[in-house]
Amino acid sequence: MNFQKQYLKSKPVCKVIFKLSKDEAKNAEKVFIVGDFNDWDMAKTPMKKLKNDSFSTIVLLPKDAEYQFRYLLDDGQWENDWNADADAYITSPMSFEDNSVLAV
Repeated sequence: MNFQKQYLKSKPVCKVIFKLSKDEAKNAEKVFIVGDFNDWDMAKTPMKKLKNDSFSTIVLLPKDAEYQFRYLLDDGQWENDWNADADAYITSPMSFEDNSVLAV
């Protein structure tokens, strides 16, 4: 699990490329990125499954903000970004599990 931040010069947004390896996806057929930036909608932001069975998606986020997020595997298993890419972790008031935090 990792992501890359690319700040656009022409707009006050950051292009975030989320990636999930085959092993991190745990043989999932579908993966969604779910968070503050899409109102925690579990179907709004699917990740594309690549030929090597990894997943990727791009999200444009307004700068100077923090966003909580998690990965949803096959409509049931939640995962965080545990590879030290997340800027922080915050306990969710809904599940009392950690959410990854992305600061842009």
